[in-house]
Amino acid sequence: MIDTIYFEEQVSDHPRSIALFERFPKADRIPCAHYKEIFNPSGQNFRIQKRKPALILAKNSGTMVHPVPDTYGIGGKHNYYFSHMLNCLYDCRYCFLQGMYPSAHYLLFVNYEDFFEEIAKIQKKKADEQNWFFSGYDCDSLAMEKLTGFAQSALSFFSDHRVAQLELRTKSVATQILEKTEALSNVVTAFSFTPQEISDALEKDVPSVSARIRAMKRIADRGWKLGVRLDPIIDCRDFENRYNSLIAEIFAEIPKDSIHSVSLGPFRLPFPFFKRMEKLYPQEPLFASNFEKRGRSISYNREIENQRLETCRLLLEQHLPPEKLFFCKPVEE
Repeated sequence: MIDTIYFEEQVSDHPRSIALFERFPKADRIPCAHYKEIFNPSGQNFRIQKRKPALILAKNSGTMVHPVPDTYGIGGKHNYYFSHMLNCLYDCRYCFLQGMYPSAHYLLFVNYEDFFEEIAKIQKKKADEQNWFFSGYDCDSLAMEKLTGFAQSALSFFSDHRVAQLELRTKSVATQILEKTEALSNVVTAFSFTPQEISDALEKDVPSVSARIRAMKRIADRGWKLGVRLDPIIDCRDFENRYNSLIAEIFAEIPKDSIHSVSLGPFRLPFPFFKRMEKLYPQEPLFASNFEKRGRSISYNREIENQRLETCRLLLEQHLPPEKLFFCKPVEE
């Protein structure tokens, strides 16, 4: 899986680095002073690197836990995100990472302990308030768990900090760590979906919808709370029937009381990311859709966006009370 490992010299003796060196004994190991020497210098091409990504091991310094945009959240008073890794195993055509980073290498920050220390400090300052911490913004929280061990470390930390709330977001079926761990009431595992026909066209290497639903069922049976993320919602022919089939398939298998929340968000991208992705994929029909620029974002025109969100809302309310639905909108200012 990994033929080349770049590593910052300062993390060469970190236990996670050593474990990864041992896991991939035949990989070329190349030291560097700072990960930015390898990740994101000008002239790199995401599509070329995506054919055979290298692994970069580094230490994240500075602020590691950030407030999320006001248009994002699932009911918490304070919402934050953090990224133990940049880039993803999967290759979703609409993913903003392809517009943000010219590099497709996997960048793993091995110093999880520093992330958790920062989360603990935030939680201590706001001990009487509900604080959500979202993982899976710049990567998939579970897809590379066998390599990273991130979820295992996170579950251990949040089991000792039960007031803090964690979301693990994924399209993966790599749920083994959850299946063998006692469920935590302050952790939600959120699975992202589009209808299967859209997934086939736009989500390369992602497990099928039915496989993801089976993974949800396995951990629901263990007592874990689940999230459903219809984000991004992609406009398509026969939209209502396709999304109705998807939603019906999920709720035919997953007990409703296992569902913590459902979030809905239209396709949207920061405008500079969209322009870069257009250049990467000049033949991609998705980028020729009926979009408009609003503030810093590009999305469907407002009429289509509102129609599609409303259709999904009505379909979901056949299965769940409205208070479990949350809407993520483009940032327009």
